[in-house]
Amino acid sequence: MSLHSAAAQLVTLAESEGGHHNSLNPAITGGGAFIVLLLLLWITTRFNRDR
Repeated sequence: MSLHSAAAQLVTLAESEGGHHNSLNPAITGGGAFIVLLLLLWITTRFNRDR
């Protein structure tokens, strides 16, 4: 199987599946990730008091 053939099959599969899941809302997913990153930043700054 050549690289071009494999890539063409992946593109066909991606187009047929659509790539979207009904339960995943991009705004909620992005907002949740943002909150988690802010929480991790806050935790990191609390443990790094030696500066």
